Amino acid sequence: MGHLWPAVIEGSRATRGLYMLVYAFHMPVFILISGYLSRSYTGRPDQLKRLLTGVAVPYLFFEVAYTLFIRWGTGAFRPFSLLRPSYLMWFLIALFVWRLTTPFWRVVRWPVATSLMIAGLASVTPAIGAALDLTRVLQLLPYFVIGLSMRPEHFALLRRRPVRIVSAVVLAAAVPFFYWQAPAFHLNWFYRSRSVQEMGADVEWGMFLVAALFLGTLVLAAAFLSLVPGTRRWFTVLGAGTICGYVLHGFLIRGAQYLGLFEDHPWLTTAPGRVAVTLVALTAMTLLCTPPVRKALKWVTEPEMTWAFRKDRAAKPA
Repeated sequence: MGHLWPAVIEGSRATRGLYMLVYAFHMPVFILISGYLSRSYTGRPDQLKRLLTGVAVPYLFFEVAYTLFIRWGTGAFRPFSLLRPSYLMWFLIALFVWRLTTPFWRVVRWPVATSLMIAGLASVTPAIGAALDLTRVLQLLPYFVIGLSMRPEHFALLRRRPVRIVSAVVLAAAVPFFYWQAPAFHLNWFYRSRSVQEMGADVEWGMFLVAALFLGTLVLAAAFLSLVPGTRRWFTVLGAGTICGYVLHGFLIRGAQYLGLFEDHPWLTTAPGRVAVTLVALTAMTLLCTPPVRKALKWVTEPEMTWAFRKDRAAKPA
C-alpha cells in the first residue's frame, strides 16, 4: 500500500494522511521485529551461513534483477552496484549490517542509548553519502537494538487489556492528526535517508524533529504491536513468507509505473480508484506471502548452498 499510494496520492489529503500514518510505524515495527528475531545471533558458523544464504544471497540476486528490470522499464542504462541498493533492496543490506553488529550490542552497557547517539549523529552528518544507504541504516538502527533488548514478557505486557484499549485510542487519534498534518509535513522525514541539513532544517531544530519523530513512531509501533493477535490465525503462516512478498512486490509497483497504468487510467486517482488500488495491494501482498510462493522461491530466498561452505571439523585435542 505504501509503495502504491504515491501514484494516486496527488490531490487527496486523506490518502496522504493515511500514507503518513503507515510510514510512521510500519518500518519501525518491521525493524523492531527483525531485531527481536535476531536475539540469538552470536556469530556462530551456522548463523553466519544462514545470514549469507538468507539475506546476502537474496540481496545479490534481486539487486541484479531490479537493475535489469529498471533498465528495461526506463530504457536507460543503470550500472549494477553492490554499494547502491536499488529501490527497496536497501532493507536487505540494512538487515545484513544490523545483524552483523548484534554481538556488539550484547557487550555494550547501554545499547539503546548508544544506538540513539549513533542515529542522532547520522541525522546531522550529510557527508555519510549514499553507499549501502548508510544514512538510513544508521538512523533506523535504534529500532533494531530495541528489538534485540525486548523479551516475550514485553509483548505480553503490550497485550494486556488496558494497554490494548489505550493503543486503540492512540491509533484512532493518529488518523485525524495525520490528516491535519498532511498538507504541511515533508514525507522525507519518514524515510530517514537524508540528514536534517539536506531536509532544509538547521541542526538544533532538525535534532528536535528527529527526536520527536522517533518517540512518536515508537509509541505508534507499540500501539500497533499491542493490537496484533497473540493467538494463531489464518494469516499467521504469512509471516514466514514476508521476504517473498517484500522482494517481489517491487516488480508489480514499478511494472505498473513503466506500463503507464496510472496515466492511462485516471479513474485510479479518484476516491473509488484509490480504494481499489488499496484492495489490490492488500490482495497481491497476501498472495505473495503464501506458502506456495515461498516454496517456489526457496532456491533463492532460503538456499542450502552446502557446496559453498567448508564442512565442520571436529576440534583437535590440544
